[in-house]
Amino acid sequence: MKDTTTRQAAAFHIDQVYDRAYDWLILYTPRFILGLLVLIVGLWLVKIVLRLLQQKMHKRDVADTAKPFLLNMAGVVLRVLVVLGAVQTLGFKMTLFTTIVGAFGVAAGLALSGTLQNFTSGIMILLLKPFVTGDNIVTQGVEGTVSSIQIFYTVIITFDKRTVIVPNSKLSNEVIINISKAGNRRLDIELAFPATMDFKEVRAVLEQTIDNCKSALSVPKKRIGVSAIEGDTYKVAVNVWVNAHGFQDTKLQIQECLLSAVKQLKNKPQQS
Repeated sequence: MKDTTTRQAAAFHIDQVYDRAYDWLILYTPRFILGLLVLIVGLWLVKIVLRLLQQKMHKRDVADTAKPFLLNMAGVVLRVLVVLGAVQTLGFKMTLFTTIVGAFGVAAGLALSGTLQNFTSGIMILLLKPFVTGDNIVTQGVEGTVSSIQIFYTVIITFDKRTVIVPNSKLSNEVIINISKAGNRRLDIELAFPATMDFKEVRAVLEQTIDNCKSALSVPKKRIGVSAIEGDTYKVAVNVWVNAHGFQDTKLQIQECLLSAVKQLKNKPQQS
């Protein structure tokens, strides 16, 4: 009799397990299938979004340095959101997980505030393009050519071949002078002559000298005029437009040509 009661109790216990398992399957199987569908469809949509984003960046001519990073970052963020959505669909509570992630984010943000600022500034520079690789800029007391624009810093090569690494936060929050973006640049030279020399003759010689200089641009037009009168001398300002790239070499060349012309003018006998 005792054995029969034990067998009946065991059978009842097994029936309870089966009933609970059946109830669990009935309750969670639809959620599991729905969560799996959310995961599969979400990952498929992420691929489409990343493909569209890549095409958009190509049309916007986003710098090659930024494309892989932006795509990877967008992919990670979107995939994490899809996984969280699938887990939420399964019915798991995300309160604790969200709190942990939020606390970690705040701690990481405080610890990496300077780095994150450089990162954000680098993204803005690559997207807005206040300057690009190859431009000549003046910033932080440095003048040179932009060699490369990285996510956290920009490399500038000065004209005497020094390598200057500038954090991107400095470039996004302070003044930058892009001296080559327009394509040309004005060269200003001032020359002194004795008051006894005829200005019209001086201007004609200077104009002819500049016209014969191949590195000087004809458009915009050059400008030559008296900038100051000081006692028995007067100063002549010469404004001539040249290509922005190679500005220093062009300046040396034009100054050499003008110096030769001025020497000939001053050595020329003056009419009494």
